Amino acid sequence: MVARDDLQSHLAQLLAVDRFRDYGPNGLQVEGRSQVHRLISGVTASLALIEAAVLERADAIVVHHGLFWRGQDGRITGWLRARLALLLAHGINLFAYHLPLDAHPELGNNAQFGARLGLRADARFGEQDLGFAADAEALASTAALQTAVQKVCRRAPVVAAGDGRVLRRIGWCTGGAQGAFEAAIAAGVDAYITGEISEPQAHIARETGVAFVACGHHATERFGAPAVGAHLAERFALEHRFIDIDNPA
Repeated sequence: MVARDDLQSHLAQLLAVDRFRDYGPNGLQVEGRSQVHRLISGVTASLALIEAAVLERADAIVVHHGLFWRGQDGRITGWLRARLALLLAHGINLFAYHLPLDAHPELGNNAQFGARLGLRADARFGEQDLGFAADAEALASTAALQTAVQKVCRRAPVVAAGDGRVLRRIGWCTGGAQGAFEAAIAAGVDAYITGEISEPQAHIARETGVAFVACGHHATERFGAPAVGAHLAERFALEHRFIDIDNPA
């Protein structure tokens, strides 16, 4: 068991929260009971995840996507009211870490996703150094890369194949990081992996020869939260379970 405030302090230090300019608040978003014994981790603070945490009699939830984002108008209605009401009724703390959970060099989404592909980052690129890059090693072709990411993500990726070059360097940034494609190219990669693709990326891949692989936003960000949860469970002797709520995005 650990005090809620001690858990928050540890996470803030572990994930270097103060280093990031983010789209919403990182840390404790909803205050529940003061002591934490049972912890649930998940990707997004959806109603389904909160309902599952209630059934598990959880004291806290740690997620990548929290409830509050820049640009919201502040009204507690509809889906937001339903999620908040359930958390408050059951005294469940909600901790959310967005960019800090992407960037951590061992427990973060990028590090964990890369490890599953056999990629160990030796360089960073892009805004706030969120992009990771590594030697391709066994993933020397776009076909091999496509097979590997399909196995890890459990879904077929969208691939803009570039010019078919041998892959010597691979860059990646999980989630909705299609906008970092040009920064990845500037960093010298031969292929770039992320969660989503928008209209410009296919053209850029054709014109630069660098392959672009979009594997799904949720599919690439399923790994950081459980890694952090497992770390907390070991450090503070907590019960922990990762609950993956399916999301086609």
